[in-house]
Amino acid sequence: MTEVLRVEAGELSADELIDALNEGRRILVDVEVAGGTHEIVLRYDGETYHCDTPTNLHRHAEETEMRGCIVRMGYAADE
Repeated sequence: MTEVLRVEAGELSADELIDALNEGRRILVDVEVAGGTHEIVLRYDGETYHCDTPTNLHRHAEETEMRGCIVRMGYAADE
């Protein structure tokens, strides 16, 4: 089983996050929202990228879609 990677939002670049996903790693991202910390789970099953938030599950068929979501949601470091 591949090791889980835990990061804070903005700690890694979008490229680093995508690389880890493509290696099969599950990524736990700690995000501050409304004064509290929430855990977001990013994963890739070999076919579909998943972004599990406390309120929603986003699915992306393409790497470029997942990259856009990671950047748009602020999970990656500013480049």
